[in-house]
Amino acid sequence: MTEQTGHHLHDGQLDVWVSTKGGSVSAAFFEGTPVFVAAGGPDRQAVCFPLVPFGNRVEFNSFNVGDEVYRFQPNSSDPLYVHGDGWLEDWTITDSNSQTIELSLRHCANDITPYDYVAHQRISVFEGRLTMELSVQNEAAKPMPFGLGFHPFFARTEAVTVKAAVQTFWTERQGHLPGPSAAIPADINLSDGTTLPARFINNAFSGWDGRAEIIWPELGINADLEATPNNDVVMFYTPTERRDFFCFEPMTHLPNGHHLADFGGLVLLENGQQLQSGFSIQFRKSSND
Repeated sequence: MTEQTGHHLHDGQLDVWVSTKGGSVSAAFFEGTPVFVAAGGPDRQAVCFPLVPFGNRVEFNSFNVGDEVYRFQPNSSDPLYVHGDGWLEDWTITDSNSQTIELSLRHCANDITPYDYVAHQRISVFEGRLTMELSVQNEAAKPMPFGLGFHPFFARTEAVTVKAAVQTFWTERQGHLPGPSAAIPADINLSDGTTLPARFINNAFSGWDGRAEIIWPELGINADLEATPNNDVVMFYTPTERRDFFCFEPMTHLPNGHHLADFGGLVLLENGQQLQSGFSIQFRKSSND
């Protein structure tokens, strides 16, 4: 393993480093093999970061709650405000040991975003399982739509296979925004298990049951993914400019939920109310190695 920085979590099988920058996981190795790729965050040094107070983009950089209009400014090179604030800000470590770290973030409304909240994370390792727990509490005087998610960048190999029970496929339109639902393309049929085609993919799947499996035949490693039941959406992303990673992102809501019916799964939290989410990845050696 190469030298890493950040808080080191380890359990004999897993070695995970957590950075306060973006509250992110900066590296992870299962029995010495890297299972993620550093490709996320503002400096492309994160292998997984939290999505808080929601994930993905907001069309028009604005949204309404009743008669109240809220506006964003872009928070990255993307013209649309994207992925909330957690991935861009410095978190505070509130507790830690060799297997667990807890972090918090106090974010106040500013000229970029109207959101005002407190977020907490708990990241732990135990017997080959990486567990990430995330919560957010609305600190604004008025109700606001919140969602949570996780944005891991998994290592991509030629034969890696992803399997997940999903129901609805959402197309992508201009601006990397979701379009209408459609039949699931044959080359990314997650329900049957799919390898990764050599094309750009950036689509949401809804009706996910919160479980998935990733199989890396070349690495001799499998991973069983499990998210809390409120994560019934997953974003599936494979870029074309890089072929070393793919993203499988559990979310509690659809992208651009601010402009969808019932906020696309975003939860309207009153002042002081909380939303919680969790995601775990159990790594194991393949049975056929």
